[in-house]
Amino acid sequence: MFSVCVRDHFMIAHSFTGNVFGPAQKMHGATYVVDVEFRRQALDADGIVVDIGLAGESLRRVLGALNFRNLDEEPAFRGKNTTTEFLAFTIFERIAAEIGAGSLGPNASGLTALKITLHESHVAWAAYEAPLRS
Repeated sequence: MFSVCVRDHFMIAHSFTGNVFGPAQKMHGATYVVDVEFRRQALDADGIVVDIGLAGESLRRVLGALNFRNLDEEPAFRGKNTTTEFLAFTIFERIAAEIGAGSLGPNASGLTALKITLHESHVAWAAYEAPLRS
């Protein structure tokens, strides 16, 4: 399996519902470093996994819709705990949609899986990975 990873970051505000979250039930901010790993079984005819420039642009677009937002006020997240794990899945779905829409170029059709990792700090992170649907 071959892979290419691009990285960016975004900043949000949010709160959680549930005693398990302790003080994080109150409004707080978070800055996430995000890694998106694109995977495929074999390199394409150009010898690459995906166009790394287009991959970076796609990630910036997806994160731009979240950056500097209070997620508690976003209709798409109403009633959800926007945990790091939940956000990793959300970003996975949005990057997968970018791939499906052709935003990463024609060679992206050979991608087989994605892994999204959100780093909360240098000692804590969460990830979501899955095969891409054809």
